[in-house]
Amino acid sequence: MLLFSCAIRGTCCSLVAKSTRCLSSAAAPQVSANVHQKENAETLVEKKNVKTGIMLLNMGGPETVADVADFLLRLFSDKDLIPLPFQSTLAPWIARRRTPKIQNYYQAIGGGSPIKYWTETQGEGLVQKLDGMCPETAPHKFYIGFRYVNPLTEDTIECMESDGVEHAVAFSQYPQYSCSTAGSSLNAIYRHYAQRTKPSKMRWSLIDRWPTFPGLVEAIADTIRIELDKFSPKVRDEVVILFSAHSLPMSVVKRGDTYPAEVGATVLRVMESLDWSHPYRLAWQSKVGPSPWLVPSTDGAIRGLVKNGRKHILLVPVAFTSDHIETLHELDIEYASDLAAEVGAGEIRRASALNNNPIFIQALADICKTHLVARRLCSSQLLLCCPGCTNKTCPKMRHFFKEQWDESKQQ
Repeated sequence: MLLFSCAIRGTCCSLVAKSTRCLSSAAAPQVSANVHQKENAETLVEKKNVKTGIMLLNMGGPETVADVADFLLRLFSDKDLIPLPFQSTLAPWIARRRTPKIQNYYQAIGGGSPIKYWTETQGEGLVQKLDGMCPETAPHKFYIGFRYVNPLTEDTIECMESDGVEHAVAFSQYPQYSCSTAGSSLNAIYRHYAQRTKPSKMRWSLIDRWPTFPGLVEAIADTIRIELDKFSPKVRDEVVILFSAHSLPMSVVKRGDTYPAEVGATVLRVMESLDWSHPYRLAWQSKVGPSPWLVPSTDGAIRGLVKNGRKHILLVPVAFTSDHIETLHELDIEYASDLAAEVGAGEIRRASALNNNPIFIQALADICKTHLVARRLCSSQLLLCCPGCTNKTCPKMRHFFKEQWDESKQQ
């Protein structure tokens, strides 16, 4: 993450409004202030429970510059994402130190992250399609569960409990699984229930990864075709497709994290869809600190390609499903603009993030339908901890989800 390379609870009630609610495609019933109290009560009694609630899991991003400090504090306090010595002391210090610089970055992309807007858009499109595609599990309602900004995962769980959701689906918006991203969100759900004293009737299942789902592959390929057509005809055949994904420390990779292999699988399927029309490489962005991370770095790959005479490059964000700081600042400003000028590149363009791409919105609905029809807890991969796992929460999280799933099947 760009934020790493630079250093690096609101209540349920506060999430009801459109911009900050536990977001759903169906608004809560609105009761006029002049309606009698008895009628209010009758309306609430008649309110139907949500049969299937789909929580879209993601990191989130500060909506305003003023939100940056709290975002960074939560981020650096997450041991699943950034394990630090003396974390309770170092995390606040790093967050305070880096806040001004990161605020400048968000100011440069319009004053805040658009990730919640795009997640709302995707969620609304998803459930509108899913209600028609999968009536047996309807009505469906989407929710957003961010790790580091509102609506926080923990608060969204309580909104879902309050809504009477019967089947909760945790739908990771990281197509490729990593213990530090999707794993962190799932650990957060487990920790919340481990501390929760109220009984729950919700049954959880998980869409934990989908790196080669056909709709995802086609949506990415679609953005590439569109952007390739924008290159000058004289250079279009010379373009190198440079896929870029968030990097990981080699210490995480060596434990057996599946992320690099799953990103590579996505890239392979996309190039198959493109019929191998152009040469390509996969690079990794946002390294931080002196320890070894995945290579080649995206900026290093750009430098090397230009040095070798391949000056026309199409950057493709392959692990992000919507625009945020890593696409809008790191790829667009730092690499496609500033670095391109520094190294004397020709045309460097960036394929659009998936955002409201209709192929992608359909893919989200298809993924959910496939999961719901299969009636499975999760992928076979999730129940296997990394061979070198050092996080004591990971096996507990897996046991929690499997135990509640097995109990629900016996009821």
